[in-house]
Amino acid sequence: MVALLAALAGWAQTSIRVEVHNIVEVSERFNVVFVVEGEHAPSDFEWAPGDGFTLVWGPQKGSSTSISMVNGKTTRSSQTSYTYILQAQRTGTFQLPPATARVKGDEIHSRAVQVEVVPGGSSRSGQVSGGQQQGSGSAASGREEAASSAADEVFMRLTLSRNQVVVGEPVTATLKIYHRTNLVGFDSAKFPDFKGFWSQETEAPSNIDFQREQVGGKIYSSAVLRRWVLIPQKAGALPIDPAEIVCLVNVRAQRRGSGSIFDEFFENDYVTTRRRVTTPATTLQVSALPAGAPAGFCGGVGEFSVSASLSKDSLKTHDAASLLVTVTGKGNVSLLEAPKINFPPDFEVYDVKSSAKTDKSGTQGSKTFEYPFIPRSPGDFVLAPVQLSYYDTGSHRYATVRTDSLQLSVLRSAGGAPVADGGGNTLVVDRQGVKNLGEDIRFIRTRTQLGSGEEMLVGRPLYWILVLVLLLAAFLFWLVFRRAAARRADVASTRLRKASRVAMKRLRQAGDFLQKGLATAFYEELHRSLLGYVSDKLTMDLAEQSKENIAAALQERGVPEGLSTEFTDLLDACEFARYAPEAPHEAMNDHYQKALSVISAIDTSMSRRPSAPGKGAALLLVSALLPLGAGAAESYPDSLWRVGVEAYTAGDYDAALAAWEDLRDTGLQSRELSYNLGNAYFKTGQNARAILWYERAVKADPSDADAAYNLAFARSLTQDRIDAVPEFFLEAWGRKMCWLLPSNVWAVLSLVLLAVTLGLALLFLLGPSRRSRKLGFFIGLATLLLTFLCWDFAQWQQSDARKTDAAILMRPVSAVKSSPSAESGKDLFILHEGTKLRILDSVSGYTKIELSDGRQGWIATADLEVI
Repeated sequence: MVALLAALAGWAQTSIRVEVHNIVEVSERFNVVFVVEGEHAPSDFEWAPGDGFTLVWGPQKGSSTSISMVNGKTTRSSQTSYTYILQAQRTGTFQLPPATARVKGDEIHSRAVQVEVVPGGSSRSGQVSGGQQQGSGSAASGREEAASSAADEVFMRLTLSRNQVVVGEPVTATLKIYHRTNLVGFDSAKFPDFKGFWSQETEAPSNIDFQREQVGGKIYSSAVLRRWVLIPQKAGALPIDPAEIVCLVNVRAQRRGSGSIFDEFFENDYVTTRRRVTTPATTLQVSALPAGAPAGFCGGVGEFSVSASLSKDSLKTHDAASLLVTVTGKGNVSLLEAPKINFPPDFEVYDVKSSAKTDKSGTQGSKTFEYPFIPRSPGDFVLAPVQLSYYDTGSHRYATVRTDSLQLSVLRSAGGAPVADGGGNTLVVDRQGVKNLGEDIRFIRTRTQLGSGEEMLVGRPLYWILVLVLLLAAFLFWLVFRRAAARRADVASTRLRKASRVAMKRLRQAGDFLQKGLATAFYEELHRSLLGYVSDKLTMDLAEQSKENIAAALQERGVPEGLSTEFTDLLDACEFARYAPEAPHEAMNDHYQKALSVISAIDTSMSRRPSAPGKGAALLLVSALLPLGAGAAESYPDSLWRVGVEAYTAGDYDAALAAWEDLRDTGLQSRELSYNLGNAYFKTGQNARAILWYERAVKADPSDADAAYNLAFARSLTQDRIDAVPEFFLEAWGRKMCWLLPSNVWAVLSLVLLAVTLGLALLFLLGPSRRSRKLGFFIGLATLLLTFLCWDFAQWQQSDARKTDAAILMRPVSAVKSSPSAESGKDLFILHEGTKLRILDSVSGYTKIELSDGRQGWIATADLEVI
């Protein structure tokens, strides 16, 4: 087994190499050399030239052996060559058969080689390519003539892989030298500058390797001197400067001799001549790229793909990260420009870095662009897909490739924008325009009067009805003033008019004793009420108040006999109950109800006015029993309000927010609810929504000091500082005074002052003295001015409350554009959540806004919420 492995190893190390030209001329003699290399020399070698060639000479065997010792280990190698001289018989492409050699009993074979035979040219003197002279040419006329002949057999060419391209399309330029002479060296090479091209040298061999090549029916030895990749930078016929090189050529010069056969042997010598060789003029036709390049065109010409990734998909504000965009493909990779990336607003983006991994030509591989950035605001952001457009040379049209969108989560860092932490503490950082605060927002409202969100009093019909009522009341008062004075002089009439009112007052007191179960006190007060009513109604003294006199007086006044009898029976029942044991509650209640009914019926009968029976008694009964009614059960909105207050007080701000949001969804509104919602949003870290609801609370009541304080506190935590244009001082003073009280208070004050003004006007018209009339005039004029001022303040607040021209930015970061378009609009400036904006116009999903400093722009409507 060991011997077999050794034999296999020896066989694997032995090979046959073939050395032969790939192209020859008809009748040319050329060498074919087989070299057997390995540890052992071959014991046998066989090869036949095959069809198309004549064996002129060979084989000539040569061998060499080398032995080396390294660290005591001996290594032996052998090299055996077999040289044949062949002559081509006819043109065509022929295959030289493989050679066979036997090494240590094993056969090895060479590879088959193809040789192209072309028609013979007018040079080369029948010499063998291996360097052995096979014949001599005819005699030349002299040294200069021979040199000239040799110079015609060397030239250079600059070839292009394409002759017509578009701007940016790579082209390979190859500079080769061709010769049929004895070329011994070069000197003073000058290569093109390639003006108008981006160029990259891809091949510059230090050892020039000549290969045979047929040009114009002749065989030349050719070699590559330089190879470049050219990328045209402009359109048109771009010329390429000629390349230039000085070649050193050895030519044999023959002299005329004496005719001796030794003259040719001794008198022949070689002359080294210098031949300046240049390439012909070369022009590349470059076409301009087609019009209508996509917006994402980055100058790429070829075929590309793009990918994108983030160095971090989650980071904190003010931390650095990078977006990596890699473009891979074939074309002008090295000249690709960085794709345009639309980063979210408020991202600080720094200079793009690029790195390329391509082959030597720079036309195949990848190029990576790194976009360093630092987010300044927290939130979940989506980086739009990266689009790359290029000109596809295969389809001759523009193509676009794109990546997927990338998700980026930015958390708020300790050094970020301030935020309430939900525990009553405020985290504040230093930034321009923000003052370090140590306070907290003011506490919620624990009581509220919920409503349906109707207009303020000054904007409702009720206000003007009240104004009209006051005016009519003043007019009626003026009409009846004198008559009222006369009536006040009639004592008897006064007692008669007040009889029912005094009786009802006493009956309410009796009703209180009834509820407390005090029978004696009840009947005494009921008896006193009945007698007092008779005394005032009938103008009857106490001494005359017997049952007979009372019944007679009532009948004289037109009271039916049965009704007078009921009245007297009720007096008897009261006198009996005062001295009898305590009556049951049912009897007391019956007597109380009967008293109400009888007094009401007597009034109706004596006044002779039509009225529904029992109407006055029912009204009196309701008024008398009103304190006895039980309170209504707690409603559902009230319970939601109470749950929110209790949760907020306990520090459960999420539960409080949920309860008050449910209450808001019922449609009920109040400034206290808006204020509490602002507090709940603030405590849960939603500063923008807190500002929105504080604004609504202040809008409903500008005099609310707590809402104004909390609004200012929340605004101080926003990231934007905007210096407002100063307001005219008179308007500022008026607004400050207007906001001292709510609109409804101003409206009520205006009504009160109007009533006072009307009263003073009556004093001016009906005053008993000159002094009182003068006082009524001047004070009335002042109260009239105050009335209009209070009405104006109430109307001012009503007008502000109706306006919908202000909004709060709810998105963490939003860009304000120059036009209502995401594509064509240019970013003017960046705003952050919580900023208050004035609405000017709205067009197709965009709103025109104005800042308090006067700057204007367009912003997405979805980013705003109207106050």
